[in-house]
Amino acid sequence: MMKLKSLSLCFLCFFTLWGIQSCNESTTTVTPTTPSVTTLDCASATFSATATSGTAYSGTATIAYTGGNAVAYTESSVSSTGVTGLTATLSAGTLANGAGTLSYLITGTPSSSGTAAFAITLGGQSCTFNLTVAAASSGSGSTTTTGSVSKVVELANAFLATLSTSQQSSVVLALNLTNAKKWSNLPCGVSCRQGLAFSTLSATQLAAAKAVIQAASGTTDNEGYSEFLQINAADDVLATKSGGGYSSGYYIIAFLGTPSTTGKWMLQFGGHHYAQSVTYEAGAVVSTTPSHQGIEPKSWTSNGVTYSPLAEERNAMANMLASFTSTELTSAKIASTFSDVTMVPGSTTNTFPTTKLGVKVSTLSTTAQAKVLAAMMPWINDLDDASAAAFTKIYQNELADTYITYASNASGTSGNASTFFTTNTDYVRIDGPSVWIEFICQTGVVYPSEIHYHSVYRDHKRDYIGL
Repeated sequence: MMKLKSLSLCFLCFFTLWGIQSCNESTTTVTPTTPSVTTLDCASATFSATATSGTAYSGTATIAYTGGNAVAYTESSVSSTGVTGLTATLSAGTLANGAGTLSYLITGTPSSSGTAAFAITLGGQSCTFNLTVAAASSGSGSTTTTGSVSKVVELANAFLATLSTSQQSSVVLALNLTNAKKWSNLPCGVSCRQGLAFSTLSATQLAAAKAVIQAASGTTDNEGYSEFLQINAADDVLATKSGGGYSSGYYIIAFLGTPSTTGKWMLQFGGHHYAQSVTYEAGAVVSTTPSHQGIEPKSWTSNGVTYSPLAEERNAMANMLASFTSTELTSAKIASTFSDVTMVPGSTTNTFPTTKLGVKVSTLSTTAQAKVLAAMMPWINDLDDASAAAFTKIYQNELADTYITYASNASGTSGNASTFFTTNTDYVRIDGPSVWIEFICQTGVVYPSEIHYHSVYRDHKRDYIGL
């Protein structure tokens, strides 16, 4: 009987080979390795900026897709047809599991007006999206520019039109290195800055000044113009508690050179715990640094709303370090103790260190490398969206040769972001071929029982560009 039973089982297993019956069912899951989408919706493409014939362009095109299979895709580029001179680049990434969007960075100078067509292929699907290129304006001899820069210039001139002659002479200054370096993180108003203080402007003038700043700033939640206003409000909180020169009224706006879409000029705005310097040349943003953000108190509640404008900066840096292995953290850490950022706002003498410290990003895991780029974004996103996209691409291309170092953070532990940036002197630095970002915890001045944050964003190649 035992032999007959064994023969029966073997017979059943034989039939299993022919799909008749299974005697030992099992399921094998095959993980896809090739990116795949069901549809690409080029017809609904959206663009971050308008394009003009003969003018340098930098913007992003957003393309929706459906049916993504959560597989990574590689970088790809495609040149425009019809109107030539433009290139659309898709950075490497990973598809969503289902619907999502792709972001193409478009750069170059359109050869003519008309339609620039980009034929893209991804995940087994192809489509063509079209960017409309406007004709250059005539009459004055000047050329229109990308929408973001053109709008800044338009609003700058509208602001100037609200000012008296003496006010105009105080806000439009010479574009030179001495003026460009006059910025600070101290609560010292125009004594350590230049331009017009907000407190000296009428309500109409202040609204016009802030319109310029908003147009020059990013739209990302809690970054850009939103962050600027929140840091302004933090100074009013400090003024309520201690006075001492703190107030959003001490913030300033200044133009170094005359705002235009053809010449070179710099927009400066900020005050204590905020400083932004944006350089425009021939209708394009050529530099977004130097820049500084800080906050004290690091969070507060007003009218039932809690504000914490540098939480994203702190969290992005903490998430980056937490993504390192214990060994990588050891390689990145230095024994120095810092009391502030090294590239101090407003210094006329400090220079970038010639030796890069810490761990090289190319040696990190793919996940950690992505966290490094993500850690830069809260600073990059303070600028208008088209400029943010362009500088993100630059820093992403240089990511492999970027270094990360940090100090103090005695409790910092791999895999636990909450253990970083908890006490005075906790410090981190991102130092690339171009990008330089520092972030540090300091003991509060007005709130000495709390830490507050200081940060600086610089660029080795573009600070005070051409001055």
